[in-house]
Amino acid sequence: MTTTTIALVTGANKGIGRETVRRLAGEGWEVFLGARDSARGAAAVAELAERGVRARLVTLDVTSDESVAAAAAAVRAETGRLDVLVNNAAIGGQGTPPADTRADEVRRVLDTNVLGPIRVIHAFLPLLRASDHPRIVMVSSGMGSITTVTDPQWKDFVRPELGYSTSKAALNMLTTMYAGALGDIRINAVDPGYTATDLNGHTGLQTVSEGAEAIIRLASIGPDGPTGGFFDRNGTARW
Repeated sequence: MTTTTIALVTGANKGIGRETVRRLAGEGWEVFLGARDSARGAAAVAELAERGVRARLVTLDVTSDESVAAAAAAVRAETGRLDVLVNNAAIGGQGTPPADTRADEVRRVLDTNVLGPIRVIHAFLPLLRASDHPRIVMVSSGMGSITTVTDPQWKDFVRPELGYSTSKAALNMLTTMYAGALGDIRINAVDPGYTATDLNGHTGLQTVSEGAEAIIRLASIGPDGPTGGFFDRNGTARW
């Protein structure tokens, strides 16, 4: 008998997160839609239901230890395990030039984009270890790739901004550290690409469906799949 795959996607009430929920649930997975705002999360679940996709809402604010712990308890009570964790929740910076950036601006971004995944992994690790084949997908960005942002061909496209890029570079390092330490879990980072979402004022060149492709692929790898890597929709991405 085939066992249903159970997944959680954080920051999933809109954009790439919601599209990831839609695609995974469409594959027959049991998917928890994590949302900081329960009303917006419920609206997203209802919208997906209208499209014939069933998802479960779990209220989850990645900046709150209490909220993350409560979300883990809720998933434990309903399913007893978690097969796939997609750390998608993230915020952008304010676009302040580096010379004018205050520490508080960067701290706010790091709390969501870096400390958030640490909180979630720590709380959900027992549930992941209850799975026969646990996977974690860290939704990073090409803006966190030092190789990319220092490439002269991208100099006119990369706006100097401390918070977001720094947070995604840190997330890439977290991926490497976790993958080395947690050999029983397949852990990879993905760059969705420049996708039209609220994060960039919908200026991105890709659709959310295209942006979700790498996430879906890494969430679906087998037990012998890669770990500790960085990927985009075309294959291996540059660190």
